[in-house]
Amino acid sequence: MGSLPHYLSSSSDSKIDETTLLDLFKSQQSHLNFFFQNLSLPQTLAFTRTLLSSSGTIFFSGVGKSGFVANKISQTLVSLSIRSAFLSPVDALHGDIGILSSSDVVVLFSKSGNTDELLRLVPCVRAKGAYLISLTSIQGNALAALCDMNVHLPLERELCPFDLAPVTSTAIQMVFGDTIAIALMAARNLTKEEYAANHPAGRIGKSLIFKVKDVMKKQEELPVCREGDLIMDQLVELTSKGCGCLLVIDDEYHLIGTFTDGDLRRTLKASGEGIFKLTVGEMCNRKPRTISPDAMAVDAMKKMEAPPSPVQFLPVIDNQNIVIGIVTLHGLVSAGL
Repeated sequence: MGSLPHYLSSSSDSKIDETTLLDLFKSQQSHLNFFFQNLSLPQTLAFTRTLLSSSGTIFFSGVGKSGFVANKISQTLVSLSIRSAFLSPVDALHGDIGILSSSDVVVLFSKSGNTDELLRLVPCVRAKGAYLISLTSIQGNALAALCDMNVHLPLERELCPFDLAPVTSTAIQMVFGDTIAIALMAARNLTKEEYAANHPAGRIGKSLIFKVKDVMKKQEELPVCREGDLIMDQLVELTSKGCGCLLVIDDEYHLIGTFTDGDLRRTLKASGEGIFKLTVGEMCNRKPRTISPDAMAVDAMKKMEAPPSPVQFLPVIDNQNIVIGIVTLHGLVSAGL
């Protein structure tokens, strides 16, 4: 058997407790409150309007932890249909600066405002004619003096006991950037459907994009039979298509009703050997729930779960009551809904 790492051993239990953790969270909350209470709204509004009016790409850059934040904020904007990208200050000095144009905005994240890599980047951005904005937390820094605009992100101190590890400053950068992103989202009137279109693999996207016709079974996958067919002759069709039901149709594929494996059990219990003489049409449900192929897939799921009792499938019919598919609960779940 292996042993616990030293930082999880019982000998370290006395070095940290709930009170210590609570005090740290309260301290961080206090530092964040300092930021909120001292942030300049005029500066922030000017920054937001500049990004909103940009006709080019909004590039974000930073070094170290600030670079991670810059990259994340850029990705947030992209997910909101705003043209944005992360520009590595090191790679920019080795060719990537070629992506910039005079219509672009470059936002530089730096706690100190004295980061060498960013200071070397500034004249290169200037040569391209892009608009420069710095987001810094130390007053009177070199970067702010060189940029077209500076937003001061007030920092009381880092949570780190040595006031060195960038944990509060990066939290402030992240809160600021993400809040501005949502402000831009609102100003650009991004719809829920447009947002979902940018997240097609996620559940939110699927629920707003996928229609019944995108997830339904069709053609040879359909468990169909005629109302005059004997129940016992249709057992293979009932069980082999994985839908748990039969779609009872006429010769022109109009939906007559449905017959489920539950109906089979109830019929067998009530009729015994008499089931061998019964037709599907005699025992089928002639008023099943149905749905249109153009309905949203998420609405199909809601319809399946609706009172008086849930169902596991819905026949998909067109406006002439012709069967064109079937959507199952299993299929919806498999599609990520």
